Amino acid sequence: MVGISAILLIQETAPETGMVAPQDCLNMSDIRAEIDALDRQLIAILGQRFEYVKAAAPFKTSVKEVQAQERFDAMLQQRRNWAEAEGLNADVIEKMYRDLVAYFIQAELGHWRSESA
Repeated sequence: MVGISAILLIQETAPETGMVAPQDCLNMSDIRAEIDALDRQLIAILGQRFEYVKAAAPFKTSVKEVQAQERFDAMLQQRRNWAEAEGLNADVIEKMYRDLVAYFIQAELGHWRSESA
C-alpha cells in the first residue's frame, strides 16, 4: 500500500505537478503557496469522497445501515494506523475523520430520507 508520504514524494519529483519540494522553497511565501495547493487538493478529494457517500445512500435500507457503526469504528482504526505509519498524531487524524464522517453521515441520512420518502 502506498502511504501519503510516498504520494507526496512522487508529487515532489514529478515536474508536471508544478509543485516545489519543501526543501526547495526559498521563503515563507513559497511554503504557504505549496501548503495552499495541497489543501486545495485535499478538499477536492474530500468532495470526491462525499460523492461516494451520496452514491452509497440508495444501497442502504435503514438508518442503522447509514450509520454503520461497525464500519465506522473499523474505518477510524484504519485511519489511525495510516496516520501512525505516516508519523502523524493518530488522535488528531481520528478526530478529523470523526468530525468529517459525522457530517457525511448526517448528509447521507438527509439524502436517504428524502429518497426513501
